[in-house]
Amino acid sequence: MSIALLIVRLILGLGLAAHGTQKLFGWFGGHGLDGTGGFFENLGFRPGKMFALMAGLGETAGGLLTAFGLGGALGPALIVLVMLVAIGAVHITKGFFVTNGGWELNAVYIAGAIAVAFAGSGLYSLDNAFNLQFLTDPMQIWYAFAAAVVVAGINLLARRPAPKTE
Repeated sequence: MSIALLIVRLILGLGLAAHGTQKLFGWFGGHGLDGTGGFFENLGFRPGKMFALMAGLGETAGGLLTAFGLGGALGPALIVLVMLVAIGAVHITKGFFVTNGGWELNAVYIAGAIAVAFAGSGLYSLDNAFNLQFLTDPMQIWYAFAAAVVVAGINLLARRPAPKTE
């Protein structure tokens, strides 16, 4: 079971971390903070660069914490937060399938994050190596995910249209 958790954590976590570094540094074909910030401005997130920084940090930190099995449900909660914002801001109107820009992949990331959080990080994790118990109790995990949903909702409600130009 611990080998399976390690594989899932590494694929889920490193995939999300790589996605975050696209936003932060332009790595792996990404657009960096300037390009991503402009895209976020078009989505109504103002200032776009600050929201791009927060999204990039959430994806990178959430992914790395999950990959390393550190911090219990903190990494998975960050993944859920950024994926919910992505769904609400970009993908929800495009249907389910990723081939049409839909929310399918985001849902897979969310499902993986929730599964890892409740299954635990396993034997091959930093939490286990250092005997850490942070956010590992089921009630704490539910609170972490509830907080992620609330913060995602606040982010989506904070969007505003571009100022009118004459």
